[in-house]
Amino acid sequence: MIRTLTPYAIAAVLGLAANTAFAVEYGPLQIEKSSVSFTSKQMGVPVDGRFRKFAADIRFDPAKPAAASAKIDIDLASIDAGSKDADDEVVGKQWFNVKSFPTASFVSSGVKALGGDRFEAIGKITIKGKSQDAVLPFSVKQDGSSATFDGGFTLKRLDFAIGEGPWADVSAVANEVQIKFRLVAGKK
Repeated sequence: MIRTLTPYAIAAVLGLAANTAFAVEYGPLQIEKSSVSFTSKQMGVPVDGRFRKFAADIRFDPAKPAAASAKIDIDLASIDAGSKDADDEVVGKQWFNVKSFPTASFVSSGVKALGGDRFEAIGKITIKGKSQDAVLPFSVKQDGSSATFDGGFTLKRLDFAIGEGPWADVSAVANEVQIKFRLVAGKK
């Protein structure tokens, strides 16, 4: 089963850090403690939503963050855009087109340490068959055998053809979508 995580949350997963000198593998994600949410603006009014299903495979060595790897897949049909009408609309062809592109993904190529518990995940986000380079900032907090990754970034929906046709009008629906994620995972 795929557990939804927006491509925005992918950055958080990359940061799963351990205080050891070797690569650490994390998972499964603790879905009940994790979240991937977004805020878009329609006619200037903020509209909140989230994804419910995603899967992630993460390896991270805090001493060698550039060698980290993460792959996250998001079930786009698991979107909660605030109402049944909105959910039905955004899975359609002009938005996510889940019949042809059921998942979004993030695949890392490295992680850069920024100091303290702050990092940047570097990689590619793919949505609707379109890939874009991405740098996703996040922080990591360890608590015993688990880690929490918090982060956020801005996604430009039109870069991925999210909202085509009449929905491409950015005066109706803003191009910028604020993504926030909190991922909690234990060591495997």
